[in-house]
Amino acid sequence: MREGLFIKKNIDKWRKYQYEKTTDPDEMAQQFTELVNDLGYSKTFYPHSKVTQYLNDLASRIYLSIYRNKREETSRIGSFFKTELPLTVRKHHREILYSFLIFVGFAIMAAFSAAHDESFVRGVLGDGYIEMTESNISKGDPFGVYRQSKAVNMFAYIALNNIYVSFRVFVWGLFLGLGSIKELFTNGVMVGAFQYYFFAKHLGWSSVLVIWCHGTLEISAIILSGAAGLIIGNSILFPGSHKRLHSLMQGAKDGLKIMIALVPILLVAAFLEGFVTRYSYYSMPRLISILILAVSFTFIMWYFVWYPIQVQRKTKAEKAVE
Repeated sequence: MREGLFIKKNIDKWRKYQYEKTTDPDEMAQQFTELVNDLGYSKTFYPHSKVTQYLNDLASRIYLSIYRNKREETSRIGSFFKTELPLTVRKHHREILYSFLIFVGFAIMAAFSAAHDESFVRGVLGDGYIEMTESNISKGDPFGVYRQSKAVNMFAYIALNNIYVSFRVFVWGLFLGLGSIKELFTNGVMVGAFQYYFFAKHLGWSSVLVIWCHGTLEISAIILSGAAGLIIGNSILFPGSHKRLHSLMQGAKDGLKIMIALVPILLVAAFLEGFVTRYSYYSMPRLISILILAVSFTFIMWYFVWYPIQVQRKTKAEKAVE
């Protein structure tokens, strides 16, 4: 088709698109699609013509109009927790699994050691804590430690301490991940020895309902912090095709995203420990403790395991359609 005939055939349509602007998104999208088709034809047969430049400018204007009028489905914070963070978590499911296995492995080793050495628990938890707990057990108040301070003070202290510990586990990942493994070792051994101690005192299931009421979120956060540290360590050890510094920056960025998500989880855990755990053994129905524990566990498994997989699949499907 000659250029003159091509212009004569489409000029009325182009002028309409230029001067009779629409605000309907579907109509704008249709106009943009037709202009792109015309632009492609013009570039192919009249690459240096003014009509090609005209169509390019017109298509660009409509594209910018579509972009400006595009409604954001969620806020930046909403999109972070809905899409960006789950995709990051999915990207590093392997590190999360390793962190979980390391923590649980050390906890089991500690419980096994405690079962064969009576002094092991004292060595891990300290004489002061053991003597205090022994005294509370003799008084019929085995979990009295959770009622020693006012709820608000306890909440504030625990929240700050847990956030500090979690970020320490994360930052230690800079030492090739070995620092995070060391922190997982320390915390895993403490949990294993602590839990075995109460089972040895025939308070095992009571301790599960009391301690894991808040501990499910708290320990999950420690494990995820360890995974964030391993992400940094891996980015240093295995930069792939990237420069080591670039790889480290990307690993630190991904790890920090996970750490940001853990802050509200740790605040909820501190709230449960400060305001709820103190009642769980004495006056709160066991069904409520079981419900809190189950909801906490289900949330962790859903948001950090199942949901990221679904988001990844949805994202891949959308890209395939595009």
